[in-house]
Amino acid sequence: MQKTAVKWLAFIGLAFFISACSKPVEIISLSGNTMGTTYHIKVVPNAQLPEPNLLQAEIDLALEKVNDQMSTYRPNSELSRFNSSDFEETVTVSADTATVIKEAIHLFEVTDGALDITLGPLVNLWGFGPDKRPTQIPTSEMIDEAKARTGIQYLSVDGNKLSKTKSDLYVDLSSIAKGFGVDIVAAILDKYHVSGYLVEVGGELSVFGHKIDGSPWRVAIERPDMDDREIQQVIAPGDMAIATSGDYRNYYEEDGHQFSHLIDPRTGYPIDHRLASVTVLHKQSMVADGYATAMMVLGTEKSLELAKQQNLAIMLIEKQDNGFKIFYSDGFKPFVGE
Repeated sequence: MQKTAVKWLAFIGLAFFISACSKPVEIISLSGNTMGTTYHIKVVPNAQLPEPNLLQAEIDLALEKVNDQMSTYRPNSELSRFNSSDFEETVTVSADTATVIKEAIHLFEVTDGALDITLGPLVNLWGFGPDKRPTQIPTSEMIDEAKARTGIQYLSVDGNKLSKTKSDLYVDLSSIAKGFGVDIVAAILDKYHVSGYLVEVGGELSVFGHKIDGSPWRVAIERPDMDDREIQQVIAPGDMAIATSGDYRNYYEEDGHQFSHLIDPRTGYPIDHRLASVTVLHKQSMVADGYATAMMVLGTEKSLELAKQQNLAIMLIEKQDNGFKIFYSDGFKPFVGE
């Protein structure tokens, strides 16, 4: 489940936005590897929590389960079994996998097709999948051929049963699976009734409660500059998940033109507009993750319209000739720090 590092970079390192406590030994800090990336967790301890090593083992098992369900890099995962299944063959998957796919279909519908988990052939064609950079810019005929192998309308979910009406349909959940992993870890910590935590998996975050000194968690959002890493905005998200997506780290240049890793599934071409970064707040990290990716495809105006329709808290950073311009939805403004 490889995914662009831009989301992780958008937060400028966990150490910068988690203040040190007077008694650092009191905070539980866990870290590890999962889903082709890393995770970092800060937890305010209480009497109900197991020992840190046991808590980490529980979290590692839960994240490993998500990999076994949704990884396209594991040939025996539920998703890989479905991708290799025959035309109209029914494949039974876990409730978790079915839930994530159902949410992806919902997001496809509300974003006017800007998020499509069957986009893989186009991502590969443009050189941002396992096949890496192409030796030539794809022709319109090549794009049409790859686009013909996509289409979420050919994917069906009935309970925990998946089926497809296009034999070579390929589903990739990397746009929302890490967010789902964050939600899974948050649910584990909620079970122990802790008073505060920050969970980060591959750049997707969820925060709850307060730090050990009673102060709120604060998160720094990076300015989408290709050359420098500076803070654009500090927010106090409260009990929310945070996802950021951008196109300023993962791209290549050909004949003086930049090609973004973000492909518009409706056209088959990389995005080409001024929106450089999207940050979305939501109760569910999986949902925030999906919206952030979709809005990078939609651009500034349509993203603000969508945020108004869905009552979403979003922050957009748009490239200008002499810098950047910031846009907030009404729902985002209460989270902006001084």
